[in-house]
Amino acid sequence: MKKFNIRKVLDGLTAGSSSSSSQQQQQQQQQQPGSRENEVQETLQSEHFQLCKTVRHGFPYQPSALAFDPVQKILAVGTQTGALRLFGRPGVECYCQHDSGAAVIQLQFLINEGALVSALADDTLHLWNLRQKRPAILHSLKFSRERITFCHLPFQSKWLYVGTERGNIHIVNVESFTLSGYVIMWNKAIELSSKSHPGPVVHISDNPMDEGKLLIGFESGTVALWDLKSKKADYRYTHDEAIHSVAWHHEGKQFICSHSDGTLTIWNVKSPTKPVQTITPHGKQLKDGKKPEPCKPILKVEFKTTRSGEPFIILSGGLSYDTVGRRPCLTVMHGKSTAVLEMDYSIVDFLTLCETPYPNDFQEPYAVVVLLEKDLVLIDLAQNGYPIFENPYPLSIHESPVTCCEYFADCPVDVIPALYSVGARQKRQGYSKKEWPISGGNWGLGTQSYPEIIITGHADGSVKFWDASAITLQVLYKLKTSKVFEKSRNKDDRPNTDIVDEDPYAIQIISWCPESRMLCIAGVSAHVIIYRFSKQEVTTEVIPMLEIRLLYEINDVDSPELEQVPPLPTPVGGSNPQPIPPQSHPSTSSSSSDGLRDNVPCLKVKNSPLKQSPGYQTELVIQLVWVGGEPPQQITSLAVNSSYGIVVFGNCNGIAMVDYLQKAVLLNLGTIELYGSNDPYRREPRSPRKSRQPSGAGLCDINEGTVVPEDRCKSPTSAKMSRKLSLPTELKPDLDIKDNSFSRSRSSSVTSIDKESREAISALHFCETYTRKTDSSPSPCLWVGTTLGTVFVIALNIPPCGEQRLLQPVIVSPSGTILRLKGGILRMAFLDATGCLVPPAYEPWREYNVPEEKDEKLKKRRPVSVSPSSSQEINENQYAVICSEKQAKVISLPTQNCAYKQNITDTSFVLRGDIVALSSSICLACFCANGHIMTFSLPSLRPLLDVYYLPLTNMRIARTFCFTNNGQALYLVSPTEIQRLTYSQETCENLQEMLGELFTPAEPPEAPNRGFFKGLFGGGAQSLDREELFGESASGKASRSLAQHIPGPGGIEGVKGAASGVVGELARARLALDERGQKLGDLEERTGAMLSSADSFSKHAHEMMLKYKDKKWYQF
Repeated sequence: MKKFNIRKVLDGLTAGSSSSSSQQQQQQQQQQPGSRENEVQETLQSEHFQLCKTVRHGFPYQPSALAFDPVQKILAVGTQTGALRLFGRPGVECYCQHDSGAAVIQLQFLINEGALVSALADDTLHLWNLRQKRPAILHSLKFSRERITFCHLPFQSKWLYVGTERGNIHIVNVESFTLSGYVIMWNKAIELSSKSHPGPVVHISDNPMDEGKLLIGFESGTVALWDLKSKKADYRYTHDEAIHSVAWHHEGKQFICSHSDGTLTIWNVKSPTKPVQTITPHGKQLKDGKKPEPCKPILKVEFKTTRSGEPFIILSGGLSYDTVGRRPCLTVMHGKSTAVLEMDYSIVDFLTLCETPYPNDFQEPYAVVVLLEKDLVLIDLAQNGYPIFENPYPLSIHESPVTCCEYFADCPVDVIPALYSVGARQKRQGYSKKEWPISGGNWGLGTQSYPEIIITGHADGSVKFWDASAITLQVLYKLKTSKVFEKSRNKDDRPNTDIVDEDPYAIQIISWCPESRMLCIAGVSAHVIIYRFSKQEVTTEVIPMLEIRLLYEINDVDSPELEQVPPLPTPVGGSNPQPIPPQSHPSTSSSSSDGLRDNVPCLKVKNSPLKQSPGYQTELVIQLVWVGGEPPQQITSLAVNSSYGIVVFGNCNGIAMVDYLQKAVLLNLGTIELYGSNDPYRREPRSPRKSRQPSGAGLCDINEGTVVPEDRCKSPTSAKMSRKLSLPTELKPDLDIKDNSFSRSRSSSVTSIDKESREAISALHFCETYTRKTDSSPSPCLWVGTTLGTVFVIALNIPPCGEQRLLQPVIVSPSGTILRLKGGILRMAFLDATGCLVPPAYEPWREYNVPEEKDEKLKKRRPVSVSPSSSQEINENQYAVICSEKQAKVISLPTQNCAYKQNITDTSFVLRGDIVALSSSICLACFCANGHIMTFSLPSLRPLLDVYYLPLTNMRIARTFCFTNNGQALYLVSPTEIQRLTYSQETCENLQEMLGELFTPAEPPEAPNRGFFKGLFGGGAQSLDREELFGESASGKASRSLAQHIPGPGGIEGVKGAASGVVGELARARLALDERGQKLGDLEERTGAMLSSADSFSKHAHEMMLKYKDKKWYQF
């Protein structure tokens, strides 16, 4: 009697998508002899999964604002999409986002308070609490009648000045985030006789020596010095050129303005009639004493003094109009010397970093931080020649646009040190010798200790390896794959690269084996390069290369099984050594008499010796060639195996396999040929051959008896139309076959000619498993998946290792095994009978370039197959896990029965599926185009997680999303930034510990000493009781309709953080017990000392004593 398995039925029910008939079928399948799937104990449950973003790396995309806290030493960058990035010491970074997504126009730190004010283009102000690991907004203020143009918060003040487009200035209390009734109206600030509006406020600052005097700059060129107490303007300075920025001399007697005609004007505070000096830093001085020619606007100027020498005047912009094509510049004027520092991108903003936060002291500038459109540069002002600091943040991800990326968690421990040691030699010289000055915050306590590597492929053909361990990112090594090709000198010189408009070396696919360190890349010009890792420098006299003619047509082969495809004697050509006769179809004619390009690759490999530095060194270059005027189709899948010494790749024409040890082509087949006579679509070759011999049976008689109309033979994706793409920058939708299918219907019914004629190879997987139902033991093979949901198995007969491996041919034969799924195949993997992953065999890495005898070298070549299958007894079954765009199947081997099936999505399609390890078990993780992230247990495919994460808004996400082990995943969230996320509950819980601290309690530096005489005669800085002026009792309430207060979502964590710095003393004492306990004890002692020392303080001291005498610190 048949045993009834209730657990399997329950699994089927929980899967939700299995029909009752399929359950019965599964129950029957389970009882197959030799099947032991009942024994697989699955440990993963839904509670092991939780989805959350972890960190964002890279340069803030489209930056728009910059701020620096000189005491905490934290840098903030705002962007046009409302993002906020905070940088402390290397390894301390934080990303926040304003919900509105409006551009950040200005940022202001509450210096040394652990808080930041952001002003947005939608006229809102937000107060961020930085005293928690994930900063949150405490308060927001939305202006409804006026547009914010400029903000200024004086050091150690709680009153924020807000200038508007109408020319008015409002004052905000940053503790309560409410408006003061005190307003400076534009018509009071300017001359009463002035007939025109002065324009928006472009600058506000208080006189460094007198907080009661406010300098207001209007766009039109008017500047007013406003007396806050008397509520009138003391002086007005008018200039006929528009103002962009204003800066004070620290003594408060002079200020400098930058103008739209490229001039700087320096004014004495008490001489408003005309400037003391007008400078045109980049203007040509004319002999007759005439005014110099106007220049481009000076967008910003800073005026910084030093105790020991001349002041620094630092400015951006102001170049003369005749410097066409000149790069953007930062100009540093110091005494008589002027240095013009060219930048790679346009300047968004810059700040001078100074030793003191006090505006009324000598500033002592030591560095300039320059925020560029696509980079962040720090210039050392203290060294001659103004060298830049070496940037320790991972901001160079986009140095060339990212075209693909792969993520590897839990790598061998020796890989990162090896890559670091070869990458250290690539470092540039000439950086500043000083430490990186942005040094605030503290690192988190990382509990994750396993090595993680991210590999990015770029548009210029470069490949970068990054150390991504413990939520940090650091570049390890950069490989330039274009080095093996001849560079074209000019446009006329590159007839072959018009397969793409630009970036012919762009990387499309990366295949990397961490254990053997073998690397294989596929590029946009239908080229594949195989690399070995070596610590020795070598010079390669001749770069090994193969050219392959991969046609979409049927080769004349005697046997459909292709039992023996001999490796070619010549390295160039297909799997058929015979010359290919002229085609009957004119569009693919191979005869060159009609001028059609034929048998030429897209790129030219260098024929001179190539010096290869330690690191990745070229082992073999493979290129697909033009066929009769049609360019080779781009490569859609790629795999390399170090144990077998084989690389395989495919495109929409077919598949090619190469033995990279013997440098020989093993297989070159059209996709249809893989079906043999089992093609379900009854297709005809696109360019049928004139049969050489009538007995050419086998694969040629697939479409016996079917007449195909002439137009069916033409590929609907004509060569030129489909191939002209400027790939990398925006990753256009016709990038590869997967991306193409975005525009077409996703149904699995095959009707369109496009689908019929172009079935691309979409997944490749080497393994040691059962190739046929009759197999008694596993053997090396390759599993091939196509975009039409077909899986083929190709058997590999590998010669024994050692000398024989280099002399005997590898025998490749399609096994006849064909499996079908709905949707294009994305990923395949294999499990043993206990449900553990069976990884592909690999050969451990060893140094290849050792000067040993060749025989010795060969003896050492012992591939280590880590596949447990080799030790399995006969009849021990395996499971094949196959994930397609629509469904996943787990198939018992060798019986080839479908053990489990899960329809992942009906209405959408899977973009990425990965079989990954988590919590010492494994699961299938999928990312769907409808924005859902899902995980399934293995082998039973129970749904464990289904979370709506993000919709597919652009092709970049589709191209770069990848899952890896231990619950990690990433994608390129913008052209310059990588977003990492986790789907592991454990990592989510530990994340708070792993994140760095932005705020560290620090004593502010000592205030400048006023000196005896200044104190005696009333000189030095004048303080101002702003509370008296701006408080409600003095100025009344602000108009309610002017701005609306919105409490922030900071939550209890936010309240705690706020209490410890931003709001009043009472909340501080109550909430920050640990931090404040010591201080309150000190206060009690000080109170006693004050009582005994001075009677004048008795009343005040008595109140303090009563307040604190009977209470201990923990009672507050």
